[in-house]
Amino acid sequence: MVEDDNGSDADELREELASIERAYEQFELQTLLSGEHDSANAIVEINAGAGGTEACDWADMLLRMYLRWAERRGYRTEIVNSVPGDVAGSKNVTVLVEGRNAYGYLKSERGVHRLVRISPFDANKRRHTSFAAVDVIPQIDDEVQININPDEIKIDTYRASGAGGQHVNKTDSAVRITHIPTGIVVTCQNERSQHKNRDFAMKVLSAKLAELAQEENEQRVAELRGDLRAIEWGSQIRSYVFQPYTMVKDHRTSHETGDVARVMDGDIDDFIEAALKSGRKTPDQ
Repeated sequence: MVEDDNGSDADELREELASIERAYEQFELQTLLSGEHDSANAIVEINAGAGGTEACDWADMLLRMYLRWAERRGYRTEIVNSVPGDVAGSKNVTVLVEGRNAYGYLKSERGVHRLVRISPFDANKRRHTSFAAVDVIPQIDDEVQININPDEIKIDTYRASGAGGQHVNKTDSAVRITHIPTGIVVTCQNERSQHKNRDFAMKVLSAKLAELAQEENEQRVAELRGDLRAIEWGSQIRSYVFQPYTMVKDHRTSHETGDVARVMDGDIDDFIEAALKSGRKTPDQ
């Protein structure tokens, strides 16, 4: 009987210790989300890279991964712009992720993501390598004032198109805004109202300009834009291998797992936490 009591006490102590460790890990993680905009919503943009249809499909797979991740956390998501691929997937897609610390968590996802698999679009079943670039910026609060000179932007309107070449509507509701001094281009076409598309596109542009405005001087801004241009196909931050073996590996932290299906289903918290704990410089630090 004494042994049973001792065993029970040991189990309780282990459970209590595990609970304390989990609470400490959560506290440590929260302390790492101390950037100025970490608590903000996140605007995630995914661009297909080299690889044609395969790359467009990969962009859609990454989109699903982030949507499932957000769903796991109880975040709200909205696809605000989507340009379909010629055959499948998306050439470009932008999603708004709303929830506390969405940007703080997702900012480490910024970079090039590499896929290796047997392509379902290849009749010869050959292995293909594809790339997609992910950019993440915080959604700036409305009260944060970013002055945009109307003379420095170019606004184009056009008809929004959806899958299969069908028009979302028959009016020029889609909006493309180009900020001439920086070359930043923002598009939005998912709302039927041109006014709503323009309003959201201006918010995204303001968020992008706010990032640049945080830099100390024009030289630092130029360096930042140079870093962004250096994100080229092949300079991946993470690789997802489906064949000949299964592995997802982050090249910055060396964190990896063989459970590709779990990762693609949105279970990426361990990769995000590893990036935060690594102390690597992220765009908001």
